[in-house]
Amino acid sequence: MNYEILFFAASVQAQIEKWPLGLYASFVRISEQMVMSGPNLGMPYTKAMGEGLFEIRARGPEGIGRAFYCCMKGKRIIILHGFVKKTQATPTKELRLAKQRMKEVLND
Repeated sequence: MNYEILFFAASVQAQIEKWPLGLYASFVRISEQMVMSGPNLGMPYTKAMGEGLFEIRARGPEGIGRAFYCCMKGKRIIILHGFVKKTQATPTKELRLAKQRMKEVLND
């Protein structure tokens, strides 16, 4: 059985769809592979961030994009937040937002 990818909110999906074309294409390729193979593709495509939070590591000619996700029962992958990286380190506020959304999703 394949996995299903859902978005935390329509605004998260819209935000990622506005990424530069190369980054968005990378996100789509990785997402499609996750649907077929499961959420843990490993580096360089996905990375565990701890406490059940993971990131999709999209890369394109325009730079680097990150989309945080968590997994739920029933083979569901929830995309919590996405952004285009401007610095080497993941900004704390982006990580905090993803963790907050993950708590909301898992406590429902």
